[in-house]
Amino acid sequence: MDNAIYAALSRQSGLLTEMQAVANNVANASTTGFRREGILFSEFVRALAPGNESLSMAAANVRDTRLDQAPLTETGGTFDLAIEGEGFFLIEGPEGQMLTRAGAFTRSNTGELTTLDGYRLLDAGGAPVFVPDGTGQVSISADGTMSADGQPISQIGLWLPADPNDMGHRDGVRFSVPSGAEPALGEVRILQGFLENSNVNPIAEIARMIEIQRAYEQGQSFLQNEHDRVRGVIETLGG
Repeated sequence: MDNAIYAALSRQSGLLTEMQAVANNVANASTTGFRREGILFSEFVRALAPGNESLSMAAANVRDTRLDQAPLTETGGTFDLAIEGEGFFLIEGPEGQMLTRAGAFTRSNTGELTTLDGYRLLDAGGAPVFVPDGTGQVSISADGTMSADGQPISQIGLWLPADPNDMGHRDGVRFSVPSGAEPALGEVRILQGFLENSNVNPIAEIARMIEIQRAYEQGQSFLQNEHDRVRGVIETLGG
């Protein structure tokens, strides 16, 4: 197969992957704590036999997750928490500890704070955050200290991945951290009674989707023209 066709096919595959990522962004434009994803393209070049052109193929197998701050919405909920700055909540997921910016938590029947999916929120020491029965008014300060009736009972942790390049995006609002997490330092704080929105810009994503669709159609047209050219050559030589 001609090198141009190889390159076009690999490009089409990458555009399809990018279209799927953009469609997922649009679908999660209203999901609390969602982080927009993009696709990074890379090129593979390999020398062939002497006198032949090199083989060039594109690949789009690396997802780029954008972690920029999203707008906050005030809810007034006691266990609705938002983060301002670089940091994450640490939760106990089905496959180990995970990071998230989705701060809609609730108190379980056993007194633990959990996500809406039932994953336990962890404190600054990596233990579950527990709110005892009969606890009065709960307040949470900017550093995560949780107090009941003015007495501290726990401290919600603020975390960062030990290796940012090793962080994997999982099911929309959660991130795996194979290399572990470490306490977040610097200007980062928790806001009680707020939730962070998705950082997806729907208008920008729709515009990008149109660009990808047009590029994909151009690629299909090129492949069809190449197919017709090769068929014409074969018919001519075989005639």
